[in-house]
Amino acid sequence: MAGTAGAETRNGRARGSRAAAAVVTVLGLVGTATACGGTSAGGGSAVTVAVAGDPGSLSPTTALASTALAMNSFAYDTLVHLDAKGSPVPGVAEKWSATTTSATFTIRPGVTCEDGSALTAEDVAAEYNHVADPKNRSPLLGLSVPVTAVAEADAAARTVTVTTTKPAPFIVEMARLLPLVCEESLAKPAALARTTNASGPYRLAEAVPGDHYTYVKRDGYRWGPGGSTGAGLPGKVVVKVVANESTAANLLMAGQINVALVNGADQDRLDAARVKYRSLEALFGQLMFNQAAGRPTADPAVREALVSVLDLKQLGSVATGGKGRTPTRTGEISPTPCTGDTVGGNLPAHDPAKAAAALTEAGWTKSGGTWTKDGRPLTIGLDYATNLGPQVASAVELAVQRWTSFGVRATAKPTGSGSIVGVLGGGDWDIAWAPVGVTLPDQLTQFYDGPPPPKGNNFGSVANPDYRRLVAEAAAKPGATGCALWDAAEAALVKRVDIAPIVSRANRYYAKGVTFEVDGNGIVPSTLRRSAD
Repeated sequence: MAGTAGAETRNGRARGSRAAAAVVTVLGLVGTATACGGTSAGGGSAVTVAVAGDPGSLSPTTALASTALAMNSFAYDTLVHLDAKGSPVPGVAEKWSATTTSATFTIRPGVTCEDGSALTAEDVAAEYNHVADPKNRSPLLGLSVPVTAVAEADAAARTVTVTTTKPAPFIVEMARLLPLVCEESLAKPAALARTTNASGPYRLAEAVPGDHYTYVKRDGYRWGPGGSTGAGLPGKVVVKVVANESTAANLLMAGQINVALVNGADQDRLDAARVKYRSLEALFGQLMFNQAAGRPTADPAVREALVSVLDLKQLGSVATGGKGRTPTRTGEISPTPCTGDTVGGNLPAHDPAKAAAALTEAGWTKSGGTWTKDGRPLTIGLDYATNLGPQVASAVELAVQRWTSFGVRATAKPTGSGSIVGVLGGGDWDIAWAPVGVTLPDQLTQFYDGPPPPKGNNFGSVANPDYRRLVAEAAAKPGATGCALWDAAEAALVKRVDIAPIVSRANRYYAKGVTFEVDGNGIVPSTLRRSAD
């Protein structure tokens, strides 16, 4: 699901659950606003980027926290990168060819890890096979490496060929999430928890957990996106832990940090001071319904009625303080290849009278002001993570009030965890405020098809035949050529009210003294530059 705050699961479920944990954490269940900070604004070529919490382990093949993934993008390069339109561009791989079940990457000559050793085709193949081996329990499996992947290297040709037994239509695009390490590091991933043996533009020079991490620019780096050489990059990037968003905004205004991700009330004073920002639109509000046997929301009439009772625009406005937008996707964050509107016109309109008629037709009756069926009242709980902030709590309470007035016994069910994933995985829930964030449309399938926990990550026990059929057709087409089918599959989920996307929000990275672009991981390292303001 979507998250900037890093929702982690460490329960050792089936392989699919580990992959989902990575997706949920990387871009997953949206958490509290975090600050991405750096070094002092007056520090010459140094840049300071703030984060709301310590990243934990930085080991590139095992890291789950979103903060760690963002930080690792400074230290580890990838085979490909995505441009603003979601199309792959060269990185460590200078060229490639692909089908839905295989891809061959040609590795650039001269790529090295920071210890001076060459990063070879054999190293890349070894990493693919390491992640694909279930015994290594890497959260990158299913996220950056297809679940059935097998890789072989041709040293003379400098090529890595990755094959799968199941279709992986975005096998090339997935590779942009695989941080590359030299093979010797694969045998001891824990050794990279607080250090690096990096293939990217920076190396970790100092790690002070809970306080700061200092990255220093590498000499000789020349294999960045599209062949960029790192010219003009700051000589040093300091990632500073700043737990409170208001504190991060204060430090930014005072020139003591250069970048902060601010999504709360402090936006107003930063805007008033004309502090510049880069933003990235992400799904922030979405209702997910538990359709397991015995749950009231297994009834499609109930799901449709519950959504029809709500004014989703009003709900989204409350949740974002009026700064949200009507979403057009069910979870993909730019850059991503498929960009069609899969939400507009597909959800039930706000119409309480129609909702009542739908329930009546489905055999529900209203007695004493409460909807009942077979002698049982319509009773639901709405789970949400408290770290989403007070505005989301207010939106949840508004939804509960609307349902209660309509005749539903509804309650808000806050969880103090940094993530709603634990609640969803436990199965004891009806409706959850659970926005999803992924980079590719096929990564959504684990949430809306297949087995529920503990064997899989179909948290809502969704069984949508149109979605399953369209996904199968889309998976047979490589990359963006299948976007029309992927879009139709998402729309099928919305039309059946398996999910109800409510609102998206722009995550704003405010900056002083630097310029940069952003993607789902945060700052794109190759674009970071010092500036005059």
